[in-house]
Amino acid sequence: MKHDKCGTPDCCGECETIKRKLERYAQILGNIDDPQDRFLWIMDFGKNSRAMDDDHKVRSFEVPGCQSQTWLVPHFVEDKIYFTADSVALISKGMVCIIADVYSGSSAQDINEFNQDEFKILDLDTLLTPGRNNGVHSMLKKVKFYSRKNADNPKSNEAA
Repeated sequence: MKHDKCGTPDCCGECETIKRKLERYAQILGNIDDPQDRFLWIMDFGKNSRAMDDDHKVRSFEVPGCQSQTWLVPHFVEDKIYFTADSVALISKGMVCIIADVYSGSSAQDINEFNQDEFKILDLDTLLTPGRNNGVHSMLKKVKFYSRKNADNPKSNEAA
């Protein structure tokens, strides 16, 4: 199977589409029968994700609306946006790191055009509390905020 952007059958994954990355996480979670085990997988994913430098744990990168302090930092490289993420709570860190991975390496245009309702494929409504689901919604809004900001003025983001 050829990949969308590079056309090679054995791609390194750099050009993997947002939807394809999201489907990969849905498949992983879908293969875990017990909801408690899915919850633990997300927590373990957060626990095993790289910690963010304290320099980035500032108010401007904080995700409003999360129950725990959560940060999502954009890094603009050429026409792509990469994200690093962290949180003080493992479940929030797991979710924000999944979201960061799904969107990293995408263009602002690809992110802006992607329908975030596609995240329903992860079936988080049955897994997370309403407060945590609101936090996930806030994380997704923050990603869109960064992509719109970059699309409107790509030069203003060079320092991030």
